[in-house]
Amino acid sequence: MSLPPTDTATAPFHANVRPRNGTAALLVNDAGEYLLHLRVANKPIWRAGHWCLLGGRLESGEGSDDCIRRELQEEIGLVVEDLLPFRTRDTLDTNGVLINRVHVYLGTLNRAVHEIELCEGIQLRWTHIEETAEMTMDPSTMSILDEHQRHPQPLFDDAGLPAVVQVTEPAEHRDSSIVGAHLVLVRDAAVLLGQRHPNSAFAPGAWHLPAGHREPGESALSCMVRESAEEAGLTIAATDLQLAHTLDLLDPDSPIPRVQMFFTASRWSGEPRVLEPERCTQWRWWPLDALPERLVEYTRVALRAIADNEPYSAMGWN
Repeated sequence: MSLPPTDTATAPFHANVRPRNGTAALLVNDAGEYLLHLRVANKPIWRAGHWCLLGGRLESGEGSDDCIRRELQEEIGLVVEDLLPFRTRDTLDTNGVLINRVHVYLGTLNRAVHEIELCEGIQLRWTHIEETAEMTMDPSTMSILDEHQRHPQPLFDDAGLPAVVQVTEPAEHRDSSIVGAHLVLVRDAAVLLGQRHPNSAFAPGAWHLPAGHREPGESALSCMVRESAEEAGLTIAATDLQLAHTLDLLDPDSPIPRVQMFFTASRWSGEPRVLEPERCTQWRWWPLDALPERLVEYTRVALRAIADNEPYSAMGWN
C-alpha cells in the first residue's frame, strides 16, 4: 500500500511553508533492538548529529513504498521483504503548522551491524529502548520508538490509513537561522566556481561559489575570509570584502531558514587550488554570460540579482 502525500485538508498547513514528505524504516531484530542511524554532525542537514531511523524524502512522482525500498538500498544496500506501513509521523512547528510528514514502515532485520554496509551517515547501531536515554536522539524518531513500545503492531484509522503520531518541533528552531557566506570573485568578466564532489550530501556534481557556514562566535566576514583560504587557498582581507547580496532561503530539506550572504572582493592574492578534494573536485572561471547548466539554483538566483543590483531576494517561502 503506497501511502498518500500530505493532505492539507486534514493537517495544519500554512501557505508559506511547504511540508516535506518522506519515509522511514523502523527495523527491529528478534532481540527487540532497533536499528538506528547516526547522521553527519557538520553538515546543514535535517537532525545533524542525531540518531534517527533510516529513510529519506520522496522524489518527484515516487510513492512511499518505492521510496522506502530505494532509501534502504541506497543507505545500507539491503532489501527488507516484510515492510508494512506502521504509523504516519507529522512534525509541526511551534505554531502548529505541518512542516514534515513521514510514512514509517515496520520491518524485521536480523543481521549484525558489521555485516551491513553503511553508505550514508556515520554509524549504525542496534539499540535497546533503555539505551536511547543516553543518546542524542531525534525527537521524531523517539516518538516512533515510544509508540512501538506501547503498541508494537500497525494501527489504522477508519479510512484504512496508518494512525498519525504528531511531534512538535523544539521551540529553539523557530527563530534561529543558519548563516552562510559566499564569495563572488570576478576576473575578466568570469566568476570563480567550484564543482562539488559527486558524493557530496548537498548538490553533488553541481557548480557552486566558494562558501561555508559560520562557526560559533564567528562573524560572516570572518567566515568568508576563513572559507576562502581553507577551500581555495585565497588570501582576502575582511576590509576588502563587500556585501553584494542577501538571499533569504527556506530550504525544503531543513526546518531552519538560511540567510545566504554573498560577498565581492576588491582584491585578493593567490590562485584557486583544490584544498578540500572531498568537497570540491575543481575550480574554474566561468563567463558570467555562460554559466554552467548544473549550477546550484540559489547561486544562480543570487548572481542574477547581483547583476541587477538587487540587494535582497527570497526563495522557498511561497
